[in-house]
Amino acid sequence: MKKIFLIASMLCALSGANAQITAANDSIITDSISTDTLSVESLELIPLQEADSITEDTVAPLPPYYTRWSDSVLSDIELRALDWSLRWLDTTDCIAVHDTTTLPDSVYKARLQALPCVIELPYNERVRGFILRYVKRSPKQVARLMRMSEYYFPIFEEALGKYNLPYELRCVPIIESALNPMARSHAGAAGLWQFMPATAKLYGLEVNSLVDERMDVFKSTEAACRFLSNMYAIYRDWNLVIAAYNCGSGNVNKAIRRAGGKRDFWSIYPFLPRETRNYVPIFIAANYAMNYGQEHGICKAPLEKTMITDTICTTRRLHLQQVSENLGVAMDELRRLNPQYSRDILPGGNAYSLCLPSEKMGLYIAQEDSILSYKADSLINNRRTEIDLAKVTSVTGAYRVNGVTYYTIKKGDSLSTIAKKFHCTVKQIKQWNGLKSDAIRAGKKLKICK
Repeated sequence: MKKIFLIASMLCALSGANAQITAANDSIITDSISTDTLSVESLELIPLQEADSITEDTVAPLPPYYTRWSDSVLSDIELRALDWSLRWLDTTDCIAVHDTTTLPDSVYKARLQALPCVIELPYNERVRGFILRYVKRSPKQVARLMRMSEYYFPIFEEALGKYNLPYELRCVPIIESALNPMARSHAGAAGLWQFMPATAKLYGLEVNSLVDERMDVFKSTEAACRFLSNMYAIYRDWNLVIAAYNCGSGNVNKAIRRAGGKRDFWSIYPFLPRETRNYVPIFIAANYAMNYGQEHGICKAPLEKTMITDTICTTRRLHLQQVSENLGVAMDELRRLNPQYSRDILPGGNAYSLCLPSEKMGLYIAQEDSILSYKADSLINNRRTEIDLAKVTSVTGAYRVNGVTYYTIKKGDSLSTIAKKFHCTVKQIKQWNGLKSDAIRAGKKLKICK
């Protein structure tokens, strides 16, 4: 399957594009899920009172390149996007005309209501504050996200449609990872959808020392859709589902109980963790920004180039360096195309996908055997499959390790008596041990290589 990659989004892995996930467990997830499951614990949002005070007049310019999340509400999203998308996008002339006019609340409200959405996207001061953070304070990040969405949104929408889920959920990865498939949080979440390892495995994703399918765009999206579908079967309210995605179903259930059994996000709002109270307003603001960015003078970041890629499956153990040195593809580029292989190794045994620039695929197929054998001993075969433990021979008192017998010379021994014990010749013993004479000393060891 060939894919045209926007270079802004070429970090995604095409592996598993046609693969189907076998669920580890189809059961509905309840309070048994850890409260930090699928959370964005790395996002320390601004205090509630500060978010309430955000107005168009109080929006200040962004701080320098690296900032802390607590310094501005979108700075963590900006950090994730800047570090990798800046290298691939030319944004010099992106913000051609930036709208600085003051819009009345009625405009934001009418625009949100006009979106063809299943999920309620209500408007309030909190939502307005986050909209301004996107379109006023972070226009270049929105420009990058708008461009990257051209690749990612069709993938998300295909999976969302398969599970009959609202398309507006495609904005969840914008909040979680800034559309960076290699994003990792300090809490251990990873990938576009920021799965925690336990939840990823529960939904059939492989996570081990060599493979992390949370980085696989297709497989992680499939798993996320199954998770969201299960959450909706519990809550029957999409804003509660989005809240549970952030803080875990346990925290949402506690908030429902503390709200007297009310099952509406805005009713349980005061009883949710602080970051979750902001999460749904940010989700609404993200939908606004992705649909109305151009209305604020934000254009899609232009492309420097495009890349056509192709995938192939192999069941044989392979190191990306073997591919790099034989096909002339930089290791950094291979890692971007195959981010799920955390140590550059395709384990083999099962079928694993390898994503390559399309023009290199024919060469790989033609040279596959030689590529797989290239530096195989040092790159992929440098692991012992078996180790012989020392085995003591009761008669001679010798021990054997890896096919070699070691005998400790005793008082009164001679080379001839030792040769008789081990059914060999004196000449052989001398050769095995580099002896130039027959003289030996008690306490020394001799090798018997037979």
